[in-house]
Amino acid sequence: MTGNDIVVLGRLADPYGIQGWLWLYPFGDDPLAWAEMPVWWIAREGEPWRECRLKSLKAHGNGVVVLLDGVADRTAAESMKGVLVGAPREALPTTEKNEFYWTDLIGLDVINTADERIGKVVGLIETGANSVLRVMGDDKVERLLPFVSAVVLAVEKEAGQIRVEWGSDW
Repeated sequence: MTGNDIVVLGRLADPYGIQGWLWLYPFGDDPLAWAEMPVWWIAREGEPWRECRLKSLKAHGNGVVVLLDGVADRTAAESMKGVLVGAPREALPTTEKNEFYWTDLIGLDVINTADERIGKVVGLIETGANSVLRVMGDDKVERLLPFVSAVVLAVEKEAGQIRVEWGSDW
């Protein structure tokens, strides 16, 4: 399975307890539904994806914790911190209108209402309140644009661009 076939769904975070559990930092809005996928794909950024069996997933407090096959204790869990979690696109539901997987936004050009190119989406950040587009300009300056309707006017995937209300000098 290549990186292009995998949609990144989240990232493993800190260990939870001493029996191999990890906090899951999801990039989506329904991580409990991931329990339906017995096989996850995991990788560190820039490394090849590999299969990993999910042993358990549960809500805990305001978050989600997971137990993966082969992660038996806290030491093993500590070594998994930062690992990306993904799934093959065909295993995921299709998105509704104005819903997007983050991976579909990465690489799109960002154009403002004055038809000025702000840059290219290189990643996203989840802040809790909303997602934030990481946009790298041609000047190698990274700009952070909130992914909210007041800023993002249209996502035109077929045209390869996102239209925004944002000044080129902001």
